[in-house]
Amino acid sequence: MTDIAADKARRAALVRRASRQKESEREAKRIRQLITPEGATLNLRIASAGERAGALFIDLAIMLVTALIALFGIGWIITGLGYEGWRIANAVFILIIFGLRVFYFMGFELGRRAATPGKRALGLRVAARDGSRLTANSVIVRNFMRELEVFLPIISLIVFTGSDQNESGWINLLIMIWALIFMLFPIFNREKLRAGDLIAGTMVIHAPKVQLLKDITAKTKQQDVADALFTPAQLDVYGIHELHVLEDVLRQSTSDIRKTVASRIQKKIAWDGPPLNELDFLERFYAALRKHLEQRMLFGERKEDKFDRS
Repeated sequence: MTDIAADKARRAALVRRASRQKESEREAKRIRQLITPEGATLNLRIASAGERAGALFIDLAIMLVTALIALFGIGWIITGLGYEGWRIANAVFILIIFGLRVFYFMGFELGRRAATPGKRALGLRVAARDGSRLTANSVIVRNFMRELEVFLPIISLIVFTGSDQNESGWINLLIMIWALIFMLFPIFNREKLRAGDLIAGTMVIHAPKVQLLKDITAKTKQQDVADALFTPAQLDVYGIHELHVLEDVLRQSTSDIRKTVASRIQKKIAWDGPPLNELDFLERFYAALRKHLEQRMLFGERKEDKFDRS
């Protein structure tokens, strides 16, 4: 009986091990190495099709609730003024839906976090596939493509439903095939790209919120010393884009990557300060650079990246 129990335990262990290996392989397929402009390699986890669908559902729900609140609010106000409120409110409702469709996604993705509320809720964000800074052109292209992929098929189905059955049946079938092709597009490519991402050169990555170390963001006596380590000329070398890259390096890179990045920065700024290990140097430089850029922005001076000479 002991041998039988031991054999069952071994088999169960092998099954669990095989299951873990398969899960590790699936996760490994979702990892993409991204080379930053500073030469650092970041391992980014690509968002799954399910995560992207969930984020889209949340965003659509937010848009619908916003539009309905606006509809009832406008209808109530106009009716109180003695007009045919609900007819006017319905027209305004259509305009609001159009405005949300066009500006909701672009507005949030053009922001610093490059993510809509739905994406942020699931820890996702939009990034450029070549490792460069996400541009407004890329965001605009990927979101205009969403009209073709999502909204246009939905509107077409609504318009043709209820019309002549002989004609609308075939049209609805073609529309559903059209929508299905775009819907399944992310499943059949390794990086889970939709057509808009493919054209715009973007991807959606999983970027969970991670708190930076306290001495990066907190004002301490040690930071007072760090402020004196770097001159304004040295801090003027980099901009906001490099600050974000450095933040990513501090969050999720290895010791070797940090050493490489620290060495590159020290060479770039001709740093001759006291000897520091790579993590200590990067944390101090990050805090000093962020403070320097924030002070410049108070005077209306915004340096986007190291190529910005303004």
